[in-house]
Amino acid sequence: MTFATKRFGILTSGGDCPGLNAAIRGVCRAAYDKYGMVGVGFANGYRGLINGDYRVLRREDFWGILTRGGTILGSSREKPFKIEGSDYDVVEEKISSIKENYRDLKLDCLVVLGGNGAHSTAYKLAQEGLNVVGLPKTIDNDVQGTERCFGFHSALSIATEAIDRLHTTAQSHNRVMVIELMGHKAGWLALYAGVAGGGDVILLPEIPYNAKIIGEHLKKRLQEGKGFSIVVVAEGAMSCKEAAMDKKERKRRRENVSIGYRVAQEIKSETNMETRTTVLGYVQRGGVPSASDRALATSLGVAAADLLACGEYNRMVRLSNDRVTSVDLSVPARKTKTVPPDHYMIAAALAVGVCLGR
Repeated sequence: MTFATKRFGILTSGGDCPGLNAAIRGVCRAAYDKYGMVGVGFANGYRGLINGDYRVLRREDFWGILTRGGTILGSSREKPFKIEGSDYDVVEEKISSIKENYRDLKLDCLVVLGGNGAHSTAYKLAQEGLNVVGLPKTIDNDVQGTERCFGFHSALSIATEAIDRLHTTAQSHNRVMVIELMGHKAGWLALYAGVAGGGDVILLPEIPYNAKIIGEHLKKRLQEGKGFSIVVVAEGAMSCKEAAMDKKERKRRRENVSIGYRVAQEIKSETNMETRTTVLGYVQRGGVPSASDRALATSLGVAAADLLACGEYNRMVRLSNDRVTSVDLSVPARKTKTVPPDHYMIAAALAVGVCLGR
């Protein structure tokens, strides 16, 4: 039987996250063993595609990597279509190099593992004539078109464990502990970890907060004999005042002090309660993938190989209604999946007494 794809390229783009190696393994094992294809791995994301930094993948390259964190291919935040200043020639040169390398390596398709930025680039490359298949990864869970991205569950477990550990210190010292989690534009991680970890206040980018309301909530807890509190903050959370600013003004205001420390200062000012801040940072996206992420990444990888075999290009594989399907690349391109105000987890948080700052 003849399949549409004989030779494909594969790269990982953007920030690393648990599950990338599991997804690479899923794509390559199915592509090699089921369809007899050959894969070409590009080093360090789109940068490797631009510079021609690649290697033909052997079966032993993707053996034993299911449980490994990071990515065997390396990654970068290279954005080939991004114009720095007015240097349009640089962009044209990069796109020309990508097309040349794609053609010279006789690739039938490019497989991209990435988040929003990676899929925006993938969609643009499709418009330039390349065949592309995408796999959604990010701990932020904010890729449009899929119910869940691999990497999210692993980060959720890490963040929840961190909140659990902060509870003991908060309770021992009667402090307000503020923990800052990743999530620049979407609050999925903070919301789920906050609910799972028993956070008393959860602040999300989607819901501008009022410091006075937070202060009143914490003082009420104190009056009820609860001398400590846990405040979970997404890195992109903003006050009502900041939400009214334009992006440049807001960026200037936020560039020197991260949101976790600013919220702690505001709480101290409103309540005079002792506060401490923990910024979890890159710990959230390191280490081995959870069992759930390994399973999801593997199933998405196999589905991507199936698309390659059928010649169903310019699509992103996804999880939808508990089924692995695919969607046109235009869906995740340039879009962010944010937490809707009527989401069931918002309702659950409010029902158990969580303050969302409004």
